[in-house]
Amino acid sequence: MFIQTEPTPNPNALKFLPGRDVASAGSREFLTIDQATASPLAEALFTLEDVSGVFFGADYVSVTKAEHGRDWSEMKPEILSVIMDHFVSGAPLLREGEEGAEDGVEDSEIVAEIKSLLDSRIRPAVAQDGGDILFDAFDEESGVLKLRMRGACAGCPSSAMTLKAGVEQMMKHYVPEVTSVEQVI
Repeated sequence: MFIQTEPTPNPNALKFLPGRDVASAGSREFLTIDQATASPLAEALFTLEDVSGVFFGADYVSVTKAEHGRDWSEMKPEILSVIMDHFVSGAPLLREGEEGAEDGVEDSEIVAEIKSLLDSRIRPAVAQDGGDILFDAFDEESGVLKLRMRGACAGCPSSAMTLKAGVEQMMKHYVPEVTSVEQVI
């Protein structure tokens, strides 16, 4: 098994591409060892020194390191080994009963349009950088759209610029009801 790595705009995150589906049913993020117990792979990665976040995308794993942790040159071989061992073993990505569930609330027409635009145009671009962007809320009175950055994009120095210069402009163009975009942390 050959695992490629790609840098991300976030210097503290690295994208690992195992050449197979990772989280085809939907992305997942783990920011603590307690959250990581839902996934054998995330839990194994959190046992490594200086790992501070794990994100599963459709076909990649993004790992975030502690800001003042070891260099990637020291961490990368350990991470590659854990990822390879996991996929070679055939273990599931998530433990039984840990799949995400829909909230069952029907979206307004505007929110459905926003989510569709996020899924079709924005999320694929953000995924190239090892992250994800999720709908959080939309205030129809003020036009403020709140989004949540995950994976390599959370805490990335350029995420604010991505939201304002890219996402906000696209949303305003396609969904005129959107007046501004804010990041939820």
